[in-house]
Amino acid sequence: MKKIITIFIIVCISSSFTTSKRVDAIIKKEILSVFNIEAFSKESLTISSEVNNILPIKLNDTNFFKIFHNNVVVGYYYFGNAYGKADFFDFIVIFNKELIVSKVKVVAYREDHGGEVGSKRWLRQFEGTSSDKNLEYQHDIAGISGATVSVKSMMNEVNKLLKTVTILNNKEQL
Repeated sequence: MKKIITIFIIVCISSSFTTSKRVDAIIKKEILSVFNIEAFSKESLTISSEVNNILPIKLNDTNFFKIFHNNVVVGYYYFGNAYGKADFFDFIVIFNKELIVSKVKVVAYREDHGGEVGSKRWLRQFEGTSSDKNLEYQHDIAGISGATVSVKSMMNEVNKLLKTVTILNNKEQL
């Protein structure tokens, strides 16, 4: 019995590392593609606790990064999650240096229904959105039959992120 439990724990731990590497590979691919570069470096943002306390999304050293190419800031990216009908899904939002959304991608969707929220065609409607915009369901963001909960959740999380980025920019924390 102890062997089975030990094997189960090892499998769980090793699969969690694989997922992280897979997600990192997806993020890297998207950043290289968006900025049309061959290499980049990233740096987590250092935000004062005073500012972080007023942000709609609490940022830390694992979810919001500056993107550098040749030691010059070319953009930013956020790694977050939203809640679908029964489980969380992970996504990234890439901003250019003018804080315009360049790309949104769902990197892990864990439910059987509503996965259409990860389609490239649907996600393209976020592109070009400035950080001072507030997206509205059925006006700026189209619904998806069978994925209403995921659509609204994704839109709400992106709206909170846009407000967060606007506050950071206004407080000169970027």
